Amino acid sequence: MPLDARPGELIERMAMLVTGVASRLGLDLSGVRVLTEAATGAYSVTPVLAALAGANVMALAKDSRFGSVADVAAATYSLAERLGVASQITLSTERSPAHYADADLITNSGHVRPIVGEFAEAIRPGAALALMFESWEIQAGREDLSLDRLRARGVRIAGTNERHPNVDVFSYLGLMAVVHLADAGVPAYRAIVGLLCDNPFRSYLESGLASNGATVLPASEFEELAGEEIDVLLVALKPTGRSVLSRDDLVRIRNLHPGVPIVQFWGDVDRDVATSAGVPVWPIRPPSPGHMGVLPSRLGPDATIRLQAGGLKVGQVLLTDPLARTSEDLEYLDELR
Repeated sequence: MPLDARPGELIERMAMLVTGVASRLGLDLSGVRVLTEAATGAYSVTPVLAALAGANVMALAKDSRFGSVADVAAATYSLAERLGVASQITLSTERSPAHYADADLITNSGHVRPIVGEFAEAIRPGAALALMFESWEIQAGREDLSLDRLRARGVRIAGTNERHPNVDVFSYLGLMAVVHLADAGVPAYRAIVGLLCDNPFRSYLESGLASNGATVLPASEFEELAGEEIDVLLVALKPTGRSVLSRDDLVRIRNLHPGVPIVQFWGDVDRDVATSAGVPVWPIRPPSPGHMGVLPSRLGPDATIRLQAGGLKVGQVLLTDPLARTSEDLEYLDELR
């Protein structure tokens, strides 16, 4: 781990969290060939979790703004060696269809995407593809997965029930919003927060903000907030493949609420249009289309580790004979509609 790692991200605690969640979920991937990503920080745990559950893991790595391949290898193998599973993990900087063809279980993690074209065609019928989010999110402006083609070819696909008690990632959403507002320079305490949200995040964001002293005004579209006094507009709208706020929306926001910032939690906001309309937007650097403006790892590794373990558990259930799946198994799946 880097010398400047936060105490909550030190390897001793990461190892404790990984072993705890694997035990709690009864994660068992004995003999399964897993294709996933190797990354830095909290996301270094995914191949290690799979290996700890007994899998043989191919983990794709690449340089990114979060760290070099050397950083990724150091983070992955230091944790894997501590848990005695380093020999089960192979890192590759080559993204080859052969890796997809060889895998029994694939996670749609960052370096594994996009799963389209020759990469999607390489996946064997009967193999499992675990979505590392709830299934309704796959329709949220994402174009990095040939979903219909994969399902037609017999690839087993399901989302992760992030609200399962043993995963429980949604309960971190409110804290993520509080920290995200603080990073933007707006404390939740005593703030009047206009919350634009049209999806299941809403109740978690409301309760998290309110418990930290905010007055929350929830709405599904901006017009519902037009006559309200607000200190900040938190946008948590399901992405659509384009900006969730039009130029007219942004001009209206500036005219009705001069100086009030937009904080993008989820749902793309066009920075150029916002700047021309005179509306400040946080974060300054936009996230990738369809992605969140703040990651769970902003709070530390806990939520990320829970989510990655939950996704691998989905893969375990998908690879289980449907007749042998228990009702408890099925609770981890968020089935595609």
